[in-house]
Amino acid sequence: MPSRVVIVGASLGGLRTAEALRKAGFSDEIVVVGAEEHLPYNRPPLSKEVLAAGISHTAVAFPMRASVSDVTWRLGVPAADCDIDRRVLTLADGATLDYDGLVVGTGLRSRRLAVPGPPPTVAAGRHSLRTLDDAAALRTELVPGARIVVLGAGFIGCEVAATARTLGCEVTAVAIDPYPMVRPLGALLGAQTQRRHEAHGVQFRLGAGVTAFHGDVKVTGVELSSGEVLPADVVVEAISSHCNTEWLASTDLDLTDGVLCDNTLRAHRRDGSPIDGVHAVGDLARFPNPLFDDVPRRVEHWNIPTETGKRVGSALAAYLSGEGYDAAIASEFAPLPAFWSDQFDMRLQSFGAPGLAGGDPDDIRILEGDLEDEVIVGYHRGERLMGVVGIGMLKSVMAYRSAIGHVATAAS
Repeated sequence: MPSRVVIVGASLGGLRTAEALRKAGFSDEIVVVGAEEHLPYNRPPLSKEVLAAGISHTAVAFPMRASVSDVTWRLGVPAADCDIDRRVLTLADGATLDYDGLVVGTGLRSRRLAVPGPPPTVAAGRHSLRTLDDAAALRTELVPGARIVVLGAGFIGCEVAATARTLGCEVTAVAIDPYPMVRPLGALLGAQTQRRHEAHGVQFRLGAGVTAFHGDVKVTGVELSSGEVLPADVVVEAISSHCNTEWLASTDLDLTDGVLCDNTLRAHRRDGSPIDGVHAVGDLARFPNPLFDDVPRRVEHWNIPTETGKRVGSALAAYLSGEGYDAAIASEFAPLPAFWSDQFDMRLQSFGAPGLAGGDPDDIRILEGDLEDEVIVGYHRGERLMGVVGIGMLKSVMAYRSAIGHVATAAS
């Protein structure tokens, strides 16, 4: 009897999983369920090119390979519930889908502040940036002279701040952290990021929380924990994310932080047992990476949906065919995380896991270059190189990839 794989999540991870299933020889039915109306598209440009130029879905849509031309796309209808034991998925419109293999790839959504003031809606001037529709709504507000307050100084917050400032807006970034992007980059590069943004006219209020939004129907100001009120025409909330796992709440999956998985990305129950035929991909997958250690972690970097999709497609095809599944489970999955970020004229490029650096002052140190210009910073745990981040020097940064996870003090 033909089998069916249901992929919940119509983003990059879902697309790459479908492609990998076909490549591995799975020829039966694939259904991809997505909450958005759009076919999969590239998300990193949302805070940069899309926000700057207002380009359309066509410009950022991923090309569809011939191998997935027969995939069924159920778009605009999110998943609502799942019975893991009966293998039945229920959609928000009441439809049900039986499956033989399930892939969880519903990703993240923006966290919104729960403080007094106008509600977290576009009409009230409060924006987030996770989807193409979010970017389109925000783009109309970024006019010269507009007062933009960006809450959060991580990657999305800093990219939005840079884009808005380039468009002629007055921009203030607010964060509880001491430096922008300090969690992934540390204080050394975080301080440099702040300096470069300030040189372009971005203002910062760091070490500050938000206690209220001013305004009746629409935001007019942001009140900080210091008591200062920042005038605001637009607020962008880029403070953190929530995992989209509510549709799995009735299951006994371990949803402590995303979906707990093993190295094959099989989802685990709360008792620690893996479930054959149920996998997670992308931002939701909390899995151990032997390149670093055996601790399961979620990784929110641009290449992880592709890497996890390939892994899951291959393993799931083997499970459903009954051939090669033990070998798939036994094989090691050790993807090298990578990300980049464009902010003004600064190109940040990283490989590995800089956030896993040790706590000694010398664990984060300059490997090449000059902090005031182009530079490469290494993030160590003892003498193991856990990650590198470069400002510029792209070819030199790439040379460190093979050293990640090993004892190294120079490129190899």
